[in-house]
Amino acid sequence: MTVESHLDGLTDTLSGLRAQASRVNRWGTMLARLLLDGGKLLAAGNGGSAAEAQHLTAELVGRYRHDRAPFSALALCSETSSVTAIANDYGYDQVFARQVTAHARPGDVVVLLSTSGSSPNLLEAARAARLAEATVWAFTGPLPNPLAALADDVLALPGEPCNVQEGQLVAVHALCEAFEAALPVAHRRAS
Repeated sequence: MTVESHLDGLTDTLSGLRAQASRVNRWGTMLARLLLDGGKLLAAGNGGSAAEAQHLTAELVGRYRHDRAPFSALALCSETSSVTAIANDYGYDQVFARQVTAHARPGDVVVLLSTSGSSPNLLEAARAARLAEATVWAFTGPLPNPLAALADDVLALPGEPCNVQEGQLVAVHALCEAFEAALPVAHRRAS
């Protein structure tokens, strides 16, 4: 692969994201309602997707574009002691599911990021979220994939895993844009 072919692939992935802008806007509006009402977002992923889960929660707890109140968002992959204890005692497939069971309440949103859509620990987390009556949003690569089948809604991007992961970061920022735009003016202050 050349730099040029990599960038061409990213262009195709971002075109796939642009085609799903209405979904991202809808998610942002739903997330604003949920978090304003005291709900929470839980996020998880593996590897680079773990970093993107942390990025999403940091934007919600900190700020994205506007100075505003913090909102409840937890990156399950960054809970090092929980991850290692659960992996040791229950197996790596349970590292997120057990945390979802502990933290998710009906109506909360669980965001699961995976370029393949087939990571066993994310599939178990989706199952746990459904049992907790939380909403599952999946960021995945191309369809079909097992995670998309378990999710309530999915943002599936076309392309190679590296391009999908890059596109997912753009999707995280787009979701934050939609979220902040959906907040009532009283909750937004220009930075």
